[in-house]
Amino acid sequence: MIKKTTNFFLLIIGVLIFLSSCSTKKDLIYFNDINIKEQDNTVFSEGKIQRNDILSIVISSSSPDLASMYNTNQADSSLTGYLVTIDGTITLPILGKIKVQELTIQELENLLIKKLIDGNHLSNPTVTVRLRNAKFTVLGEVKMPGTYTFNEQNISILQALGYAGDLTIHGKRQNVLIIREENNKKTYMTIDLTSKKWFDSPYYYIKPNDVIYVNPNGAKVTSSGYVSSFGNLLAVISIALSTILILTK
Repeated sequence: MIKKTTNFFLLIIGVLIFLSSCSTKKDLIYFNDINIKEQDNTVFSEGKIQRNDILSIVISSSSPDLASMYNTNQADSSLTGYLVTIDGTITLPILGKIKVQELTIQELENLLIKKLIDGNHLSNPTVTVRLRNAKFTVLGEVKMPGTYTFNEQNISILQALGYAGDLTIHGKRQNVLIIREENNKKTYMTIDLTSKKWFDSPYYYIKPNDVIYVNPNGAKVTSSGYVSSFGNLLAVISIALSTILILTK
């Protein structure tokens, strides 16, 4: 009887050791379904200007002295630009208050050029608009969670995760949550990093103020419970087995 009980516990321990060492490549490697001979399209959806954005606006023309009159405002002592107010507007020298919320950068550039030409302000004007405080937040199972700023016109989810040092071994690659706010509404999307199926979705590129949350995998969730890991579980079973052997001697 003792021998059968001992063999039973040894079998359980062996199974648990096997399971604890099993971490399939499929669960850890990105884009398992990529075919290097194929090409995939990506969808670029240009972000819209939102309240509290700080815009850098540079206006120039064939008359530099006149154009300089339109480049004098500062939203903050350390950030040159125009703060989009709570009502979604900015105030430019001479041109006055302009509604900019929900316009794209390109649309705002075109709007300002039209105003400068239609109002006979400048000849051959050019306008360059950039978002100065573009940022995103990465939380959860990444090496360096936090809020990051970027200056590029657009960056992908993969680049954003790169800013945060990539996922830890405990990150659930099949369930990465993207939280996005547009038109005063929040939208939610999950992507599977082990597949490329989301490459052609509007979430391939991030937008300012996106939040990326990497869920913990099953092993990490288990480690936060009463039996914190397979190692601890094995220790409990080992103690139980030792107790049985002592009591039955």
